[in-house]
Amino acid sequence: MVHNADMAEEGTLNRARHIDVRETVGVDDSTCQLRDILDRVGDKWSVLVMTLLGGGPMRYSELQRAIEGISQRMLTLTLRSLERDGLVERNVTPTSPPRVDYTLTQVGQTLSTEVAGLMTWAEQHRDYVAASRLRYDTSRPA
Repeated sequence: MVHNADMAEEGTLNRARHIDVRETVGVDDSTCQLRDILDRVGDKWSVLVMTLLGGGPMRYSELQRAIEGISQRMLTLTLRSLERDGLVERNVTPTSPPRVDYTLTQVGQTLSTEVAGLMTWAEQHRDYVAASRLRYDTSRPA
């Protein structure tokens, strides 16, 4: 079963495209749920947001300034998805204008620890990966 997503603007989707693989390959619900969670927490923007919020609460504008290349729309979608998954909490302080802070939930904090390890690994091995890519790309015909 394929659900087509509505186009909001050129190249973007209102809803994620969903293919129900259970009907086509016989995968059980628990495997699909696990894959869905891994898709969320493995998304590059989610990893960066989780890493930043691991340092404590942040406002939306602070997150946007700290994440190079993320659009307002993508940051909003990422925060909403992480909030929906119970990993991030949105706290509104009734001031004028209202102050909105984002924090990790208790479960989000446990994931943040794991994500921090992934970020450390990436930082330690980025030169190696870059050299490997260059070596691979130059050894292959165009």
